[in-house]
Amino acid sequence: RSCSFTGFSTVQSRKLAKSLSRSSVRSRMSLKPPKAYNSLQKGALIWDPKPLQVKKIFEALKKGLKEYLEAHQAELDYLSGRHKDTKRNSRLAFYYDLDKQIRSVERYIRKLEFHMSKVEELYEAYCIQCRLRDGATNMKQAFSLSPSTKASRESLVELYKNVQECTEDMCFIEGALEVHLGEFHVKMKGLVGFARLCPGDQYEVFVRLGRQKWRLKGKIETDDSQTWDEEEKIFIPNLHEKFEIKVTELRGLATILVGVVTCDSTNFFTTKPQAIIVDITELGTIKLRLEVLW
Repeated sequence: RSCSFTGFSTVQSRKLAKSLSRSSVRSRMSLKPPKAYNSLQKGALIWDPKPLQVKKIFEALKKGLKEYLEAHQAELDYLSGRHKDTKRNSRLAFYYDLDKQIRSVERYIRKLEFHMSKVEELYEAYCIQCRLRDGATNMKQAFSLSPSTKASRESLVELYKNVQECTEDMCFIEGALEVHLGEFHVKMKGLVGFARLCPGDQYEVFVRLGRQKWRLKGKIETDDSQTWDEEEKIFIPNLHEKFEIKVTELRGLATILVGVVTCDSTNFFTTKPQAIIVDITELGTIKLRLEVLW
């Protein structure tokens, strides 16, 4: 019997459902167990894939890796030019030192190229699962509106399984992508507050990225310099979380909330250290200066 909503026969829909079932990414790709990934640890499996966010991070990551590749290729070209000049001048010690540097840069370039290809492979698989899930979801909705028969109910059950499987595979790939995001080295550069910061004032800064936390305390000295008990922290990026920054002023046993802000990490995937000035208060009377190196 034809389905008036989809244009597929029940037999055709069953064939499509089976083909969707066979398309599981884990049957075609060799990936590590879920326990290896940040978002999949300790039962924290996220069953809500976010394709738009993944696309945003993927494009930023790919751009950053391309920047690193171009920078090291330029370094290789420079060293290769010096290598040829040194060969003609017969300065053997310097020549062999350059040769070692060239080989090291070449190895790093190959690693970067492999890294990029792996990221692209994972994202391509993610997009396939996303399209399959959308197709299965649309068919499931169409069948749920059609007259109920034994065949349509069986198709609905099969399609529901396919949607669940594609969702699971998308989450699995998101976890695999997180392994390739690298590290953010965040440095504390101090508070900027003009008249708001006075000698003797004490502040606490709390930075969170998912389950990763950084709590540090600082004091404004008499010469307007600042001392902080920590200066640097390494964060592992993930696909779903933004940096959350909370600043409180410490007054004896009391604490006064100065402000809470969130900061997107998309712009941090670049070769150059990123200087960040975050408005902690709504009027920007107190700002926090950080530096992020990817």
